[in-house]
Amino acid sequence: MAYKHDYDRTLTRLNTIIARLNEGEALSVKALAEEFNVSDRTIQRDFNERLMTLYPIYQDKKKWKMQDGFKIEKSTNVEDIIVLDILEKMTDGLGAKFSTKAKQLLSKIKNEDFNPIYAKLNMEDVSDSLSLIGILENAIKQKTSIECHYSFLDTQKTLQLKPLKIANFEGIWYLIALDARNDILKKYHLKSISNITLQGDSFSISKELEERLENSISIWFDVNEQPYEVELYISPIAARTLKRRPISKTQRVVKEYEDGSAEIIIKVTHAMEILPIVKYWIPHIQVISPVSIKEMIESDVKEFLEKL
Repeated sequence: MAYKHDYDRTLTRLNTIIARLNEGEALSVKALAEEFNVSDRTIQRDFNERLMTLYPIYQDKKKWKMQDGFKIEKSTNVEDIIVLDILEKMTDGLGAKFSTKAKQLLSKIKNEDFNPIYAKLNMEDVSDSLSLIGILENAIKQKTSIECHYSFLDTQKTLQLKPLKIANFEGIWYLIALDARNDILKKYHLKSISNITLQGDSFSISKELEERLENSISIWFDVNEQPYEVELYISPIAARTLKRRPISKTQRVVKEYEDGSAEIIIKVTHAMEILPIVKYWIPHIQVISPVSIKEMIESDVKEFLEKL
């Protein structure tokens, strides 16, 4: 029991110290030792061995301070708490290392540890690629070209790229980039990239290309092709989901029926952007137009049935 009592006292002392530092106070070791009735050495150990490893604190003229600009804030707004709970649960599908780091950060602004939210994401684990992602983010923000190694099957290539986006499609992470030799847009599996070096050559990206990337549905998008419309009939069952979670940003409802079904139009640049989605929803989605997409679906379904 004495051990638990000492532990509680230590925890209370540390919480009090960090709360006061967070409020902007400058604290002296001697004053704190007198306040908590412990030795100067104990307080100094609190700072050096416990608090410095968790917070950006420093000593200035024998007084401890919190680094300027850093603030520990706990959210009390109900909507904010719900958003944080959802974000925390979503990180479970991003890999153990990533999830642990994310939860450590979220804990700084959450008041409670209990989370009643459940979310299931099947996403590729990129926990071991966080440093690589950091380099790519920097290059993308600065619009700076890179050189990297790329492993494909049993070969490794050296590439010169203009990185545009880090994207996730169907749970797999990709780097969307322009080949620096010819400005052709390509997609690369993120975890197959290594040995990145910044080249320092700056580049620009057109507004049209930016919009194409934002409107892409899957990794099959093709920026070299003009977007075209695909019109779909969706049954009441499919409509309930696809109205809540549209297939793409370009989706619009053109007709609604009393039974809850509807007709929608979306824009694609490649047939494979829409074919897997229609097949997933069979028989609750039917292609109205274009005829070419409709015939592809019919052909694939016929081939599948013949094999059965």
